[in-house]
Amino acid sequence: MPYSPRKAAQTIAFFAMQEGHAINVLKVIKLVYLADRESVRARGYPIQQEARVSMPYGPVNSVTLGWVNGSYRDNGDWSSVLNDRSNHRVGLCNAQMTTHDLDELSARELEILQDVWDEFGHMDRFDLADWTHDPNNVPEWENPNGSSLPIPLERMMTAVGLDKPIERAREQESLNQAHNTLASL
Repeated sequence: MPYSPRKAAQTIAFFAMQEGHAINVLKVIKLVYLADRESVRARGYPIQQEARVSMPYGPVNSVTLGWVNGSYRDNGDWSSVLNDRSNHRVGLCNAQMTTHDLDELSARELEILQDVWDEFGHMDRFDLADWTHDPNNVPEWENPNGSSLPIPLERMMTAVGLDKPIERAREQESLNQAHNTLASL
């Protein structure tokens, strides 16, 4: 499956709904990463199909962070769900939006997002950043010394305790390539 800006925006929208229609950027980027991590633990693959990196404030989903920061041209998939970043927050375009509007996310993905919110939603952005760059909590994060370092999927799989992480990561990559090839036909 290719990266879907709409699915990523809906993931952020879920967390914004929990926070009252807008959420701090640092906090939500950590929650998106933790949701992918939980999805890998529970299902063997992440919610978002994208590269992840270690940054000074912990791990992040790099493409989603780029979308939040306005680094990509939007065809409406993102902006139909979320407003532009403002005052370190990102929020819903439609305050009446509910989880029923999050049609890119499966029921299981919504459960994972809810589990992540239940465990981490009470934390503020700095506590969450501290938690995610503690190697006891997120051992796949490496200190990038002011830069960024890739977090390979197999490292995340190892950290969450999956068997055969190299083989599983290769399988996931192969599935993504096949999907991308079929989508381009």
